[in-house]
Amino acid sequence: MHQLTYGDIKAATDRIAGRIRPVTLAPVDPGAIRTAHRDPLDDREPQDCEVWLALEYMQHTGSFKARGAQNFIQAHREAGTLPEAGVTIASGGNAGLACAWAAQQQGVRATVFLPATAPEVKVAKLRGYGADVRLVGSEYAEALAACENFTAATGALPSHAYDHPLIAAGAGTLLEEIRTQIPGLDTVVVAVGGGGLFAGIATAAQHHGIRTVAVEPENCRALNAALEAGHLVDVTVDSVAADSLGARRTSAMALHAAQQERVHSVLVPDSEIIRARQALWDHRRIAVEHGAATALAALTAAPHHVPHRDLPTRPTGPSRNYRPANGEKVAVVLCGANTDPAQLTWQTPEH
Repeated sequence: MHQLTYGDIKAATDRIAGRIRPVTLAPVDPGAIRTAHRDPLDDREPQDCEVWLALEYMQHTGSFKARGAQNFIQAHREAGTLPEAGVTIASGGNAGLACAWAAQQQGVRATVFLPATAPEVKVAKLRGYGADVRLVGSEYAEALAACENFTAATGALPSHAYDHPLIAAGAGTLLEEIRTQIPGLDTVVVAVGGGGLFAGIATAAQHHGIRTVAVEPENCRALNAALEAGHLVDVTVDSVAADSLGARRTSAMALHAAQQERVHSVLVPDSEIIRARQALWDHRRIAVEHGAATALAALTAAPHHVPHRDLPTRPTGPSRNYRPANGEKVAVVLCGANTDPAQLTWQTPEH
């Protein structure tokens, strides 16, 4: 298994420069995010943490996935390994959209397999990016099998939603952009599904000495469960954010990245994800998918179980939130916005 390196991310950064939208950052109002209780030995003046929102949902196709898809196709083009049959993927979600978009940008054929039950709006979006959409079966597994048969029959290049070093390296370019805009960045907070975005960001962050907070819904905890077990495991998936974070198993790349220093795993309940998503709408008029709000929920969730640094043994449960320290500089990745805004209630912010 290829372990992701910082060199992979640097190469991806150079490869996709000018082909994707640079991320926009917006500061959170001072004092809006509570800091942790101060260390009694910390003699610095008390100061608010500095929190920034990385508005990656403004990326092409509405999510960070455009980065990995563009890197994947461009790398194969450079290597001369792009087949006449083009690329193929089984995904009606953000990965499928990104694959179709990147292929269109590069003048490459894209064949996307979906269950026949896929919403018409997704099918229309994919066709809008020029993809040949094939509707097969009633479940994702059937669409995936058809995609694999198509690959074998035509020689098309199969893409993956997250478990590929080129896809993860492309996602990691986001951290490179964030840190150039926030000198002295201490921490990046990112939601985890299959682990492609996390693996890329954590690998780049590790190189620069930046902490990574990996946030998952309590009932979509593929990475957290793998960390606990010490190896990849299958988990049940049941969360309001399952449409984008509902991987049954994380990638070996993601587990390897999570086992490095300066990585914290946090689980948040669905109620806090919904609350964070609504807060983004109420205070910013930002409409993101639940998966993107999951990252912010780590900073806004009510305290529940927070491991104490002085305990001699490992705490029995995972952390339910992340509290920045005195003066800590934090970036929260809002990774995607392919959502139904009708679920958000319209109200005037109180402040």
